[in-house]
Amino acid sequence: MNIITVATTPFAGQKPGTSGLRKKVKVFQQPGYLENFVQAIFDSLSGQQGKTLVLGGDGRYFNDTAIQIILRMAAAAGFGRVLVGCNGILSTPAASAVIRKQGAFGGIILSASHNPGGPDDDFGIKYNLENGGPANETFTDAVYRRTQEISAYRIVEAPDVDLTSLGETRIGSMQVCIINPVADYAELLESLFDFDRIAGLLARPEFRMRFDAMHAVNGPYAHAILEGRLGAPKGTVINGTPLPDFGGGHPDPNPVYAAELVSALADAQSGLSFGAASDGDGDRNMIVGRGFIVSPSDSLAVIAANYKLIPAYAKGLSGVARSMPTSCAVDRVAAEMGIPCYETPTGWKYFGTLLDAGKATLCGEESAGTGSNHVREKDGLWAVLYWLNILAVRDEPVEQIVREHWRRFGRNIYSRHDYEGIETAKAETLMDELRKKLPTLIGMECDGMRIEAADDFCYIDPVDGSRSDKQGIRILLENGSRVVFRLSGTGTEGATLRLYLERYEADASRHTIPTQESLAPLVALAEKVARIVPITGRKAPDVIS
Repeated sequence: MNIITVATTPFAGQKPGTSGLRKKVKVFQQPGYLENFVQAIFDSLSGQQGKTLVLGGDGRYFNDTAIQIILRMAAAAGFGRVLVGCNGILSTPAASAVIRKQGAFGGIILSASHNPGGPDDDFGIKYNLENGGPANETFTDAVYRRTQEISAYRIVEAPDVDLTSLGETRIGSMQVCIINPVADYAELLESLFDFDRIAGLLARPEFRMRFDAMHAVNGPYAHAILEGRLGAPKGTVINGTPLPDFGGGHPDPNPVYAAELVSALADAQSGLSFGAASDGDGDRNMIVGRGFIVSPSDSLAVIAANYKLIPAYAKGLSGVARSMPTSCAVDRVAAEMGIPCYETPTGWKYFGTLLDAGKATLCGEESAGTGSNHVREKDGLWAVLYWLNILAVRDEPVEQIVREHWRRFGRNIYSRHDYEGIETAKAETLMDELRKKLPTLIGMECDGMRIEAADDFCYIDPVDGSRSDKQGIRILLENGSRVVFRLSGTGTEGATLRLYLERYEADASRHTIPTQESLAPLVALAEKVARIVPITGRKAPDVIS
């Protein structure tokens, strides 16, 4: 095995964000750029000699090229075996499942999640630990430090591996196994849910569903599980072939980018009862009933409230967890059940210690991510199957289930406004000025609402004691309403300002008031305290969800 040491120099800006390193494809295509980051990962590990690495991605542009480079570098780094999804495909939750089942040392996932793909769009890479979850900040900080000082990377001379056929080959002394990307994951999901009951629901002539895979990674998984194991009619899964550019679409399962699905469910002539979609790497989801979109925050709360209907969770939940910007709807469910509800920063890695310690069973984020302790990533198909299991048992439409939930717990009226591609300096100015104002906001009134507290969210992990500062600015009102400001770490161009708005309404007669109308006073308050328009020049958000 001929290992070549290639001299290199650091690239600026290789700092992992919320979910790894994401940049434009053309950035990753620079000679040495991917290699430097991968070498920094391997240099930050210890004990990988002879161990197993899991490797795959969402099939976006540059995925196949990156896999060949990483395989040759993994051989140089001393790994004994690499498990690669056939055709380079491995959804993020499936990668977590494979790492856990196969006892792997860790895994590299190639994805920019819900970001667009193609030669002019986005690519991403992240490292997952042996528990199957995203690397913690201690590790990613070490990787970043290494990228700033790296002077060489190591790679093996070898021909490309055939990724299209199941089987085994070798790169030097390292074994490369091309695996079925669906098998381990599908087996795990079948152990959690009542597949017979779900199959019975899908066989009913009056029940029709549509799953939009958005030409992303979950197409093969949905075909195999929904249409294969569960017997849904052919054609239930649409846009089911992963494409390097996601068919020119934006693989983000929300009402804007999955508008075709939402329209189909709103059309009584379609005959559809249930709809769902997932994102680029398969870890996010959208749930749609007939003429009714379920918000991710409500979905988490409904999932928690109906745990007794699901075989794997019927014995009880140890706790639930949500990211700080996610609505407090699940908090009310947890309070009634008498179990803990943890509030963490955004980023699934923060749920990992809670799940590993057995403190939480279900977790969720407002950004369309829900999951449980079955893996250490959010899981789009898991959420869809959970809802199908609920529907199969309750035999009620989606809208009725959600509205009954609101009547029982009250409604946390909630929305997220995204201002995308803001000039980074302007976005940081907005946040810095807002932080300086925090002490002066207490007691301020706007449209009859009084600010009770204002802070920059700090999280101390209840398991390992680690501390994470500056995780989002919260403005808390006396009536239970909230306004949260946060800069997203998932974009590749400029900065995305996310504005989260939440208002609690116990009166069921007011649950039908349009969401944006209910939240209008909070929008006005946000503008008053943060000066979004004068600082950024944006008069309206790009996306409202």
